[in-house]
Amino acid sequence: MTLKHFKYLHSFLYGNDAIPSVMSYGRDRGRSFNSGPKPVEVGKEYDVQISEVSNRGDGIARIQGFIIFVKDGKVADNVKIRVISVGDRFAKAELV
Repeated sequence: MTLKHFKYLHSFLYGNDAIPSVMSYGRDRGRSFNSGPKPVEVGKEYDVQISEVSNRGDGIARIQGFIIFVKDGKVADNVKIRVISVGDRFAKAELV
């Protein structure tokens, strides 16, 4: 189904006001941390488990679904980290 057909069918079923102006194809996967408080803070220490490794070689851990890139983290390691920066979608941390 093309976007043109989708918009036509969508407007037929739901009315013209219900046509989405921007279509999302998998970019929003669950919880969004773009606005509001993050579950981690710069300078604080946390105990985490490294669940995977990024393309750049950093370990990846999560706290309440929030992604944390851990320098020198290895998969399956249970480690203590110190958060060094917090962005809208992820944080960076170092091993303690």
